[in-house]
Amino acid sequence: QVQLVESGGGLVQAGGSLRLACAASASTFSLYSMGWFRQAPGKEREFVAAISRSGGNSHYADSVKGRFTISRDNAKNTVYLQMNSLKPEDTAIYYCGAKFMNTIWPPVGASGYDYWGQGTQVTVSS
Repeated sequence: QVQLVESGGGLVQAGGSLRLACAASASTFSLYSMGWFRQAPGKEREFVAAISRSGGNSHYADSVKGRFTISRDNAKNTVYLQMNSLKPEDTAIYYCGAKFMNTIWPPVGASGYDYWGQGTQVTVSS
């Protein structure tokens, strides 16, 4: 069992930045591909970004490409999402997910993830 705990959400004005973090309990963290997803009220959970086990590969949704950066520190069992140039449409609950020994790249489907965090709210005001 892997526990994921997100942090770093909050209220920010449009154009601002936030850095989300997701800390994992697993000592085998480096065996998991990690992803960030988000869910706005009344909408389905959507893919935001993913990073491979080593951190050598990353993939982004078109809506965040060039503004968001995913990274990981395997020594700290943590994955990050740096969000710049935030827009009101980025407002959502952000979740991190862990996918064990992923073989399909990029892992954009939420149903393929094995573990999820509880989410952190990001609100961008106009």
